[in-house]
Amino acid sequence: RGYTAWDVTSPAYILENPNGTTLCIPTAFVSWTGEALDKKTPVLRSMKALNEQAQRVLKLFGHDDGAIVTATAGPEQEYFLIDQNFYLARPDLLTAGRTLFGAKPPKGQEFDDHYFGAIPERVLACMLETERELFKLGVPVKTRHNEVAPSQYEMAPVYENANVATDHQQLIMLTLKRVAAKYGLACLTHEKPFAGVNGSGKHVNFSFGNSTLGNLLDPGDTPHENQRFLVFCAAVIRAVDKYASLLRAMIASASNDHRLGANEAPPAIISIFLGDQLSDVFEQIKTGKPTSSKQQGVLNIGVDTLPPLPRHAGDRNRTSPVAFTGNKFEFRAVGSDQSIASPLIALNTIVAESLDYVATKLEGAEGDFDEAVLALLKGIVNEHGRIIFNGDGYSDAWHKEAEFERGLPNLRTTVDALPALASPEVVELFGKYNVLSKREVASRLEVKLEQYVKAIQVEARLTQKMGRTMIYPAAIRYQSELAANCANLKAAGVAYDSSALDKISACVSSLQESLTALDSLLGHEAADLEAEAHYMCDTILPAMLAVRVHADALEGMVADDLWPLPTYQEMLFIK
Repeated sequence: RGYTAWDVTSPAYILENPNGTTLCIPTAFVSWTGEALDKKTPVLRSMKALNEQAQRVLKLFGHDDGAIVTATAGPEQEYFLIDQNFYLARPDLLTAGRTLFGAKPPKGQEFDDHYFGAIPERVLACMLETERELFKLGVPVKTRHNEVAPSQYEMAPVYENANVATDHQQLIMLTLKRVAAKYGLACLTHEKPFAGVNGSGKHVNFSFGNSTLGNLLDPGDTPHENQRFLVFCAAVIRAVDKYASLLRAMIASASNDHRLGANEAPPAIISIFLGDQLSDVFEQIKTGKPTSSKQQGVLNIGVDTLPPLPRHAGDRNRTSPVAFTGNKFEFRAVGSDQSIASPLIALNTIVAESLDYVATKLEGAEGDFDEAVLALLKGIVNEHGRIIFNGDGYSDAWHKEAEFERGLPNLRTTVDALPALASPEVVELFGKYNVLSKREVASRLEVKLEQYVKAIQVEARLTQKMGRTMIYPAAIRYQSELAANCANLKAAGVAYDSSALDKISACVSSLQESLTALDSLLGHEAADLEAEAHYMCDTILPAMLAVRVHADALEGMVADDLWPLPTYQEMLFIK
């Protein structure tokens, strides 16, 4: 039994369909005993915690007008659009959301021609109608563009209060899928629907501020002189370093594991990119007192008809999981199919804890306030500066440095990451700020483990079924054709080459063996969910990959008219 309550800060909306309309009211959902059963309630609690601690810090800087400090978010939604006929002909896409088989096409994303090309006409029409539908629902979508992989696109709204942004993000995904079907397209929000090309993420731009002071993460023109900004920025740095494992756990899923750590998405190692300007300011703080800030320059293109362009003081780094981008932090590790509620719950709560630490330190400081602030900043930089990294997050050298020299956690998979949710430190954190009780944390850990196990179980059963009933029969037919051809040539006394038959026979045999091996592993029952999750990660996933390797090899051998599945070339390039 449970209770719902209207979140009056998130607007109600009317959802239309051809046969009627539905009034939809954003609500919180709690159990009879008071536990939060939804994602909205802890988001609202975490926003309250952030406001309370930010108010304490602002009061120390002389801002005591009581204006509510609100967390804001702007998520960037990536997705694929493919022809619906191909989608319906692929049981894996239909059931699991990703392709479990598929050989790499001759051309992928090597030329970046999709990223820099025009949006295809049918896709653009779908995008425009999606935007109109979202405007009707009150969702302020702002941008649209191609992404790196063929048939991959992005849509992003203007930033909003965190709870409203969370609701609207769900509406964006629902509307994309609903409108796509009207244009004979299928919208794929899985993090890795196609192997060999970029997967999809959801960059969450995070900031906080109030109606009086505006954005509290705006550095201004001279960040080194902006004490208030430096304190709030340092609080985020401390929060991300102290609770990096929690951030990783909150975005962990079976589907996101396929994306994180590849050279297309942030690594699983959580670090912060600050850019040249802020990195320089914090280095000055570390060694003494900040006295200057690198200023943005002017980029002269060298053409009289083009004006000089203002150049930012710091470049961007697309390989960093958390990056400061002008006046906000961008959390890039969130999966494209995930709700942004979990990462926002984590960000709000850990920043609230850091602001609590900052306020307590400064409230108890004696003597000159400016000196106390400088001492605080210096302490945070010295203790937590290891999280700051402006280099290439993809490089092997960084992975070794992060793990062995800086001591940063490298939680490569969901089963590595999720235990952080059960750690005493995390349970105490959520309990202290009344965001999640111990029981609520435990329930979310159980749900995440169960989702992980069930997702891989479904994929494994689907791999086995598609392999046996679609791919193996097609390979056998082609093998029989080759065998008959060789027999006919031999009977006619004509020279023949059996190498193609030998090659496909070996591959068919290997496929059969890998399917048998996978089948023998599927009936396993572990003692508990965590053990089952480890079994899925360590045993089932490698067995599925072994089947795929042989099936994908066969795709490159079997005659096209016999192959039962739409290929990557067809799905990614036929618009």
